[in-house]
Amino acid sequence: MKKLLQGVLALSVVVAAACTPRETTLVVLSTNDMHARIQNFPRLAAAVEACRDTARLVVLADAGDRWTGNAYVDKSPTPGMPVIALMNRLGYDVATFGNHEFDFGQAHLARMIDSMDFKVVCANLESDTCIFPQPASWTIIERGGIRIGVVGVVTNYEGPGHPAGNDANFEGLRFPDPQQAARRCADSLRSKVDVLVLLSHMGDDRDAELLATEHRYDLVIGGHTHKLRDTLIGGTLLTQTGKNLTNVGATTIRLRGKKIAAIDYRIVPLADYAPDSLVRAEVDRYYADPELNRPVGEFARAASGWGVANWMARGVADKTAAEVGFYHVGGVRLDSIPAGGMSTARVYDLEPFDSRIAVMRMTPAQMRRMILTKYNDTENRKESHRIDLISTTPYEIVTNAADSALDVRFPQLREGRMYRVAISDYVFKNYHDLDYVDGAITDIKVADVLLEELEEDSPLEPDNRPHQRIVRP
Repeated sequence: MKKLLQGVLALSVVVAAACTPRETTLVVLSTNDMHARIQNFPRLAAAVEACRDTARLVVLADAGDRWTGNAYVDKSPTPGMPVIALMNRLGYDVATFGNHEFDFGQAHLARMIDSMDFKVVCANLESDTCIFPQPASWTIIERGGIRIGVVGVVTNYEGPGHPAGNDANFEGLRFPDPQQAARRCADSLRSKVDVLVLLSHMGDDRDAELLATEHRYDLVIGGHTHKLRDTLIGGTLLTQTGKNLTNVGATTIRLRGKKIAAIDYRIVPLADYAPDSLVRAEVDRYYADPELNRPVGEFARAASGWGVANWMARGVADKTAAEVGFYHVGGVRLDSIPAGGMSTARVYDLEPFDSRIAVMRMTPAQMRRMILTKYNDTENRKESHRIDLISTTPYEIVTNAADSALDVRFPQLREGRMYRVAISDYVFKNYHDLDYVDGAITDIKVADVLLEELEEDSPLEPDNRPHQRIVRP
């Protein structure tokens, strides 16, 4: 009897073990806002290979802004193609759009999509144009019997009504509210998948807004605001890896059967990995461009972020004989410039948008209105509540305790007088509440002005002093 009981108990243990759901581990590797930094792809390739060597189920995803910011990519025969070729080589599975995907126009982006070996999803982009195909809202990826639903959304807050960029790049496209689109897709997809992922190029603040009310996503892979995020909101993991492909995100999801048992996230510095030699050789070929490598001048000492922006504002003013020059912070794509030689490529890294100079006449009152409207912008929060316009003329933004701008003081300008003003064409075409007289966009390219100054006036002495500030009485 005792032996019979022992046998029954042993059989019960075996049956219980057989009925316990098997644990599965899924790893989601993620990038965002790489901005064409292909020089970091050899290390990314090594990190991806190391993960695939140790984990059976791996998904590789990108949350947008794949190009604009590296002349060897942006000035290649097909702009942006080096990034896509490298992403294809690494075996990306899925991506969404960022605002910079549209920098070269819709027709170019449509051709690029045809070259991608991975899925591109975006739930809040509606197209009725003949040159740009309607993207899918989501895709379902299967790994080891696990169904992973991936939804994509892109910001529409800066346009307004479309991602940041020139209005002409978005003609014929509509960008409904991305948060509503994310909720709609969760309604449709949650019951069909085991893991639900949102690829979001809204910004971490907008992602947090969504997750305050939407709890059906398991993971949000974010972008656009260039932050490092590892935050749990309402049971959903909100992540972001910064910018310029310095890190890769690694989300480990453990499932028992088809149910998530645990989820963990790490921001992994790519500097920790030795470069993959084959990918490095491919990147080296892209960098072997004699025209882009041509030295054009030098800086006598390092230029800070202020120094770079001051140089650009002064350059557009001097070239057009303007009394006041403005340059917007978003158009200054280098945080600093070291002392020493400057190549053609580095100038295009600083100004990759093919921007032109606009000139007009404005009174201090009109300048004040432009600055106040930008500072207090409630829609484009990414560019508001900061000094967004660097100028050759000093000014102070006066704010209250709630950080609303009340006034702008120009100590060197005379009220009521008209001044000749130079700005970039992006400000001229896209800033709200812009009031001026006799305004027009010239054929003068900003990058050409910077190249000319380097060639003729080197070594340049940067002005690293801030000439604008925010004050609170």
